[in-house]
Amino acid sequence: MDDHSADTPDPADPLEAKAFNDAITQAWSNAATQARQADSGRLQEGLAKSDGVLDMYRSFNAPEAAMQIYQSDFGAAFMEPSPQGFGRSYLGYWETRNLRMVSNIRDVLGQYPGTRLLAIVGASHKGYYEAYLNQMHDVNLVDAIAVLK
Repeated sequence: MDDHSADTPDPADPLEAKAFNDAITQAWSNAATQARQADSGRLQEGLAKSDGVLDMYRSFNAPEAAMQIYQSDFGAAFMEPSPQGFGRSYLGYWETRNLRMVSNIRDVLGQYPGTRLLAIVGASHKGYYEAYLNQMHDVNLVDAIAVLK
């Protein structure tokens, strides 16, 4: 269900590619990323427990998770100050990728009105999926936390 048609080739100039990677890496170096990595480490350590996987899914779907992801990654990239706008380019790619993924969902739901559909995506996609799908007519989202009880 992933859609990588928004992918673009890396810059041909190795110096520009390095500048892009350095700029995004610097943007990701923030307190929200550190908190997210700590949470992820804690969750990974608990995976062997009987509820470990379910605890991970609950954490990734908690109401505050989407904002932490945004602040650590996409929001940080949006504020990245390079004159080339590297962060904004990255964000544009990410938003386009998610729009295309969600459009595939909407296409299927439009072909089969009243159909229920379960989409399982990475946590970084979830906030975008919800924002986009909540704008659609005849689409009702179910709270993932209620499903994961």
